[in-house]
Order: sequence, then C-alpha cells, then structure tokens
Amino acid sequence: MVRAPLNHSKGRQEVEIGLFCANQITSPPTCIMSFAETYQSFKSRDFLFLWLGMLTLMFGMNMQMLSRSYLVYELESSGALLGVVNAGSAIPMLTLALFGGVIADRLDKKRIIQTGQLMAGLVSLVVGILILTGTVSWIHLLIASIVQGAFFAFLMPARQALIPQMVGPKLVSNAVALNATAMSFTTLAAPTAAGLLYEFIGPGRVYLIITVLNFASIIFTFFIKTKGPSTRSKNGSESDSNHPKILIKDMLQGIKYVRSNSFILILLAIALSTTILAQPFRFIMPIFVVDIYELKADSMGLLVSVMGLGALLGSIYIASVGNRMRGAILLISSYVSGLSLLLVAAVPVYLFAAVIMLPLGLGDAGRRSINQALIMEEADEEYRGRVMSIYMLNWGLMPLGVLPAGFMSDWLGVQGSIAILASLLIIFTIWVTFRYPRVRSHQ
Repeated sequence: MVRAPLNHSKGRQEVEIGLFCANQITSPPTCIMSFAETYQSFKSRDFLFLWLGMLTLMFGMNMQMLSRSYLVYELESSGALLGVVNAGSAIPMLTLALFGGVIADRLDKKRIIQTGQLMAGLVSLVVGILILTGTVSWIHLLIASIVQGAFFAFLMPARQALIPQMVGPKLVSNAVALNATAMSFTTLAAPTAAGLLYEFIGPGRVYLIITVLNFASIIFTFFIKTKGPSTRSKNGSESDSNHPKILIKDMLQGIKYVRSNSFILILLAIALSTTILAQPFRFIMPIFVVDIYELKADSMGLLVSVMGLGALLGSIYIASVGNRMRGAILLISSYVSGLSLLLVAAVPVYLFAAVIMLPLGLGDAGRRSINQALIMEEADEEYRGRVMSIYMLNWGLMPLGVLPAGFMSDWLGVQGSIAILASLLIIFTIWVTFRYPRVRSHQ
C-alpha cells in the first residue's frame, strides 16, 4: 500500500489502494478517500437514478433467466430446446441492434429506455398469467425471449450512450464498473431468490414478482433529467432525419467508423469471443444441476449467486483502481474464466463447482466492465450509440452460442461441451495477448 501526502484542504488522507483498506494504530483509517472515489459517479443525480432503474430491471431479468431455463428443462428435459428458447432473443438483437444504435443517436434516450422497461413488464406479466393458468409451453417462452431481445436491441444502446453524458469522460470507467457492480449484485441475489421462490411459490408467482420489478425500473428512470443530445438538427427536420434511407445511411456510417478504428475492432472481438465461449455455461447450467449433480432449482440458484459474489467483488475492485492496468486486467480476466470453466467441466462435484464459481465471477466482471469502458471511451460522442449497438450484437450472438452448446451437451455430454468452449477461449486469449500488445499495455 502506498499513501499519498496528507491533503489538509480536504481534511482527510488520500490513499492509493485497491480493494482492501488497512487500519493503522497511529492514524485514521486510510480507506475514506478510496471509498469516495470508488462511488464518485453517484454524485451525478441522473446517473444514480439510471443505476437504480437498471438495478431493478436486471434483478428481474436475472430471476427470469433462472426461472425460464429451469422451467423449459422441467417441461421438456432437452438441452437442445433449452438452447433454442434462450437463443430466441438473438434474432431481434442481431437484426435490430444496429437500428437501435441509430435511434439512440437521434432520439430521446430516456424515452427509449422507459419504453423498453415497459415492454419487459408486459412480457413478464403475460408469461406469469400463462403459467398460473396452466397453459404455458416452451413455445410461449420462446416468443417471450424473442420479444425481450427486441426491446433490449433499442434499450441498451440508448442506456450505454447516455452514461458518458451524465458523468463525463473521466468517470466513464468508474460508472461502467458501478454498473457491473449492480449487475453482479443481481447475479448474486436474484438467482438465489428465484430458486427459492420457484420451489415454494411456483414459477407463475415468480414471474409476477419480476413484473413488479420491471415496472419499478420505469419509476426510477422517470426522475432522470438528462435526455441526451439528438443529431436531428444536423440532418434537417425530424421527419426527414427519421426517413428509412437516412437511418440506413447513418447505420452504414457507424459500421464504417468502427471498421476504421482497429482498437475498437479488437475490443469487439474480445467481447464476442468471451460472449460465445464463456456465457453459454450460464444457460445450460440446469443440465449440470439436474443430470450431473442430481439436485434441484435452489441448488442452481446457489451456484449462480456465488458467481455473482465473485463478479461483485471484481466490479468493486475495478471501480476502485480507476484507469490503471485495464488492458492487462481484461486479458487476465479472460484467462481466469477459461481455466475456471475447464475445472468445472473436469470435476463433477457440486461443492467444488460452487467454489469455482467465485473466480468465474471475478473473470466475468473484469471482462465485461473494462471492455465496455474502453469501447465507450474510444468512440466519439456522435457515434457512441451506433458503436454500442454493434457491441450489443455480442449479446445477440450469446444465445446463438448457447445453441451449439446445447446440441453438444446432447451429443458429447455437458462436461465435454463446456471443456471445448473453455479451451477455445484460452487459445483465443493467448492469440490476442501476443498479437495485440496495445491491449495488454493499455491503461
């Protein structure tokens, strides 16, 4: 630990530390300034309400992810159908995300976000009613997955593009890390809540609780004042600027902009590799729980929650270190994820898997938050919505990564499927480490 000189104007000691603070006998605790720096983006009132809205929305989405996956496998006992349902959101995300980025660069971002939150609430309400009336099938869950992918294609680029306008360029990395902290908390708490509630009150009532959380996110977003500047004034009237030809032209300009920036391209490739190779494990986890560990939904909730704990600790650490060694941490996080998945595949013991979920969550936090922050910092403001919509394509491809993983689990076994994906992730990370030195040396 290295301490900076005492700053009397601030009336406290500034310290340069990571995640942990040290108590000293002869001086005050040295973690005060570090704590303030870790959460400094919350000084922006708008960002705080955006964060709270995201927290409630993603808490519901993580509850839904577990409930839907377990319900599909409970209904059909098929890894392939589990992959198909989770892949449903990929279709609209892949086809609409680029248009979502154009819309985010042109229209009121706050209203786009609220519309997406409203759609999330309506979808979960309909699914809950179908379950309670005993008419739900995997087809209904597939349709719900498709609709949710559609609103995320517009919601997420608008939300990500709004963050730098709220906190300023110097705090982008901190704000993204705090977002990752919220995501990690929901990953920690929501699956446990969903797993327990699934067992005691049933999936239908779980979906009604998810509906309440989705509508609560709209209320938080209502208090946001920042709407985000529109580019309509640069392109004529509103009706002209929203003409399909103009929208397509802007979309192509966004693609051209990304292609011209090699650093953004490799960051997008890193995001794509980890999305396709690491994330599918979350979706086919029910197969591990049911077939390998021979346990129930609450046991799956514990695994996901331990993973969330690791991601939570990792996100807090990344928020505290600021803009130091981010490229190296990004690559190390990818290695940690790959090795953790290999261990899960190799050792079919539930308690061992629960322990490995911690480093798996740590790797996920570093990969997600640093990658997003670097992309957002590198992108010019007028293109940020479109750049983040291209980043969103990774999320659209994530369910497609689940699809081959689901089929491989039926053919080779779920352990063999995860082992293959983990090995590919490690190989790709080694290639990036030696092929792109700018990534590993980036601050």
